[in-house]
Amino acid sequence: MVTLPQDHLVTLSAGVVGGFSLKLTFILFVSVVVVSMFTALITAPQGDEISEFYLGNRTMTPLRNGLAMCGDYLSAATLLGSTGLVALTGYDGLLYLVGTSVAWVMVLLLIAEPLRNSGKFTLGDTLALRLPRSRRSVRLALAFCTLTITVLYLVAQLVGSVALLTQFLGEPSSATRTLCIVAIGTLVVLYVALGGMPGATFIQIVKAVMLVVGVAVTAVMVLHRYQWNVDDLLGGAASGSGIGQRFLEPGLRYGGSTTNKLDFFSLQIAIVLGLAALPHVMMRLLAPSATRVLRRSILWAMGLVGFVCLAAGVLGLGATAIVGRDVIADIDAKGDAAVLLLAQDLGGALLTALISCLAFVTLLAVAAGLTLAAASSLAHDLYAEVIRKGRASQREELTVARLSAVVIGVLGMLLALVSWGTNTATLAFLAFAIAASAILPTMVYSLFWRRFNARGALLSLYGGLVTSVLLVICSPVVSSRPASFYPDADFAFFPLQNPGIVSVPAGFLLGWLGTVLARRPEDTEPAETYEKFEVRAVLGVDQPV
Repeated sequence: MVTLPQDHLVTLSAGVVGGFSLKLTFILFVSVVVVSMFTALITAPQGDEISEFYLGNRTMTPLRNGLAMCGDYLSAATLLGSTGLVALTGYDGLLYLVGTSVAWVMVLLLIAEPLRNSGKFTLGDTLALRLPRSRRSVRLALAFCTLTITVLYLVAQLVGSVALLTQFLGEPSSATRTLCIVAIGTLVVLYVALGGMPGATFIQIVKAVMLVVGVAVTAVMVLHRYQWNVDDLLGGAASGSGIGQRFLEPGLRYGGSTTNKLDFFSLQIAIVLGLAALPHVMMRLLAPSATRVLRRSILWAMGLVGFVCLAAGVLGLGATAIVGRDVIADIDAKGDAAVLLLAQDLGGALLTALISCLAFVTLLAVAAGLTLAAASSLAHDLYAEVIRKGRASQREELTVARLSAVVIGVLGMLLALVSWGTNTATLAFLAFAIAASAILPTMVYSLFWRRFNARGALLSLYGGLVTSVLLVICSPVVSSRPASFYPDADFAFFPLQNPGIVSVPAGFLLGWLGTVLARRPEDTEPAETYEKFEVRAVLGVDQPV
């Protein structure tokens, strides 16, 4: 392990990197934003075709589609949070990364092709085609769940941008926090409102390329320091952890009590199933022009995501071996500073600035995808189909979509300012749990269960949402512990911090229960409705756009 000088640690305690790195990061970030914004404006929809705003250019190659999917999928939590988790908890952190990689297998095997074949612009279109008698009520329920998930995850991204800024400046002032959130939020609104899907796609491709290259270069530098000997790297990590071989064994974070083990299992359920059902990820599945393009795009995305997760594991182990676990924990108890400390040791100010710029671009790209998914659901599902009952013109719907992007962006900024100090991981994991408990059961039943009806869809959507939120409210996240929102109160009836182990089965159970108990004729679709839907979903009949 390389020990940092004591005076260097004093400097890092106020902020991980110095003024030069901050200036260089700012220059790089502004350069990326200017280039991507200019490109987004050029490629933005020029007419009133809502299909171009929602889906963009459907002639992209599988590689570009795969890069965009990877950009939509991987957030700054993968670069900073997951790397820090590996650096602090070793084996348990590596096991956490596995869930991030496995989620794409769920997408490929279960929902990708039938969703693309049966969908149009949003997930609501698939439900409306499957349940035409109750299309407005199920669209409304799905739109409500979509907005809840996307806003929670958007707030987590915006708050995360301030948390990243603290690595430069230490604890930021109120004015600095506001400026950071407003700046990132405004950029997100511009990308979506002006560029639509083409604009969001370009920044996601840029982010994915930067992420793959950035983690690859840094991982190569770590492996080169240990002569490409993985055993030496593991040995260095064990030594740098201060706890020896225990660092490479399970149980450091999620071991011990049965509650901790169940909590980890619950977290993995939410990650694997929730990430596969996030609205902005599922919306991306509708963009490829044909099912064969979709398959190859997902294979590219799976490979890229797996590579980034593998590299993140190397970076986490490298941070522990080179910087030291105690040093990382002293500077940032959550470990988010681990990769920046590692970059500073390996490549000085230049590499630190590159990684920092990459983190900011990652936040920006994911926030853009979330805002686009929320705006599309508001404009298409809620306004055009529920309020206007399908009578809205394309120009009218496009105007509402752009205004919706502004509304969602402003709402996200306001909530991020109000919720400063909230654990961003809690917001993100709640979004995953809602997606896995409400949206995934509804989509799986819709695609594969002939008897599924509107009552089951509504009960699954609303029930999965309410169950997830209530379990989190009644968990140690909110009360009973020093790190809780209300540490002095105690109404944590649910012992786990992650509700997935209960809320996901509850979502499936409620969907089944609502279906089998439905008695009203309007809740049951004619047999030929599912047969037509099945032909379209399985055989790949192209939908009009």
